[in-house]
Amino acid sequence: MIKITSKDFDVTAPIRERIESRLEKLSRHDIQLINPHIIIVQEKQGFKIEASVGIPNNKLFAQATDKDLYAAINAMGQKLEKQLNRLNHKPEGLRRAATVVETEAADDFDDEYDETLDKEYVA
Repeated sequence: MIKITSKDFDVTAPIRERIESRLEKLSRHDIQLINPHIIIVQEKQGFKIEASVGIPNNKLFAQATDKDLYAAINAMGQKLEKQLNRLNHKPEGLRRAATVVETEAADDFDDEYDETLDKEYVA
């Protein structure tokens, strides 16, 4: 269940539906969202929306400000999605870095080994 807190105005059903649909888009990453909490504040310049979402072994936080509330909701959702994407693909990046280091080490070893063989046969 999504907890939505607002300051200085009431949250209507369309606003609640927009927030829920935006957070549902995060479910395509196959990560369980734990206690999502959304805070909406109406300021002089527009709206500020903050989202705090727990996931297993981590916590996501995003904040967005815009004159239009729906634009702020979309920006907040994009920031959360970017963080989730980064967390999901972090192990892949680590594997790539490890294979590059191993490949370079193997290439260096092959070069040294070939040079010693050439010297033995030439002499």
